[in-house]
Amino acid sequence: MQQNFVKLVLDNGGSIQPLFLDFKYTNGTGIFNPSVYYDKILDKLLVNIRHCQYTLYHAEKCKFDSQWGPLSYLNPENDMTLTTTNYLSELDRNTLQTQKVLKIDTSKLDVKPIWEFVGLEDVRLVRWNNTLYATGVRRDTTPHGQGRMELSGIELTNDSAKEFSRFRIASTGDDNSYCEKNWMPIEEMPFHYMKWCNPSEIVKVDLETNKTKSTFMGTYTYFYKDFRGGSQVIRLNDNYSFACVHTVNLFRSEIGAKNAVYRHCFIFWDNDWNVHKWTPEFSFLNADIEFCTGMTKLDNSFILTFGFQDNCSFVLKVPAKLMEDICTT
Repeated sequence: MQQNFVKLVLDNGGSIQPLFLDFKYTNGTGIFNPSVYYDKILDKLLVNIRHCQYTLYHAEKCKFDSQWGPLSYLNPENDMTLTTTNYLSELDRNTLQTQKVLKIDTSKLDVKPIWEFVGLEDVRLVRWNNTLYATGVRRDTTPHGQGRMELSGIELTNDSAKEFSRFRIASTGDDNSYCEKNWMPIEEMPFHYMKWCNPSEIVKVDLETNKTKSTFMGTYTYFYKDFRGGSQVIRLNDNYSFACVHTVNLFRSEIGAKNAVYRHCFIFWDNDWNVHKWTPEFSFLNADIEFCTGMTKLDNSFILTFGFQDNCSFVLKVPAKLMEDICTT
C-alpha cells in the first residue's frame, strides 16, 4: 500500500471532496478533524466538523520555521484559549458536499470552563440504542486539564442540533490517569470503545453506575510506535471489523520547539477481536499533520473524513473492494 492513500483511492475509482464552513462561523480560522457517520435511522450521511479559533502554522519537512518554531498556534489576540465549536451537517450522498450546517447548541449543559482547552474535542459520531451521540474528550472541567471521554446526546431536527445529555466517562481502574482521549466507539456494540489498539482493549461504559470496565484484552505485538485511536470501529464484512488509527512522532526542533509527524494505518480484527492485520503507515495527502476521526459504510463504499494541518477538512470515498483487498492481501 503506497504512502499517499488518497492517490491510491483515486487510482481505484474513489473520490475526494473538501468540506467547508461559511466564514461567518470561522472568521477564517481552522476547521479540522471531521467525523462522518451514516445514520440508518435518519437515512442521512452526517458529518461533524470541528472548528477551533486558531490557525496552525506548520513548517512541512522542517523548512521555513517561524520565529516560534516549526509548529505554532496563531490565536486571536483577545482569546488565547483553544476553544472548540462543533457543527453538524448532512452530506449529499452523491457529491459529498455539505448541505445545511447546524451549530451544535450546548448551552443547556455548559458550565464556565476552568482550563484553556475548551469544548468537546475530536468528536466521533455514533448511534447507540436509538440515541445519536457525539463522543470526544473534554479538558475544561479541572484547573489542570484532566481529560475524560464524554458522551453527548444530540437531538437533531431540520433546523437545530441540540445537546440534551452529557455524561463524563470514568476511566478504568482507579480513574486517576491524567488524560483519556481518542477512544474509538464500536458501532455495533453499544457503549463499548476500543480504548487501546496494541494490545487491543475493549471497555464498556455503564451510564447508571458511572463505571468503566475492561471486557477484552488481546495480546501485545511488537511495533516500533504506538497505535492510537482514530475513526469509529466498524464492520468491513461478515468476517472482520476495522478502524483507521494513527501514530505520532513528537519531537523537538533544533531550537527546542515542539514538532510532530502523524501517520495512519488500518487495523483489522476478526470476530473474536484478534488482530488479523495492520497495514503499513501512510499519509493521506503527504502532510505531517493529518488526523482521521471518522469512517462509515455507505452503499458500496467506505467514507472517511480527515483533517489536514488543522486548517481544512476532506471527505474521501473509498470503494469497498479496495478496502477488502487491503484486508486480504
